[in-house]
Amino acid sequence: MTADNLIVRLTPGLKQELEALARDMGRDSAEVVTMAIQAYIEADAWQVRHIREALDEAESGAPGVPHEEVVKWMESLGTDNELSRPMPKPL
Repeated sequence: MTADNLIVRLTPGLKQELEALARDMGRDSAEVVTMAIQAYIEADAWQVRHIREALDEAESGAPGVPHEEVVKWMESLGTDNELSRPMPKPL
């Protein structure tokens, strides 16, 4: 696998932290940066995908529960006046 180069500007403090982490991990700094970017992209892609799915569902007109009702229900959990779980209705 070939790798492309990327120039990243780091503050001196962040560069020192990166170098210390890489040393502690027994890896070079470039490998640690690659691992960090990969983890960030995977996490962000997961989040963006789920946000898009939720927006698509909300815009589809499928039955749903208004946010305010969910919040009221959740806040009531564990209290003496626990509310029933709200039921979906057309949005």
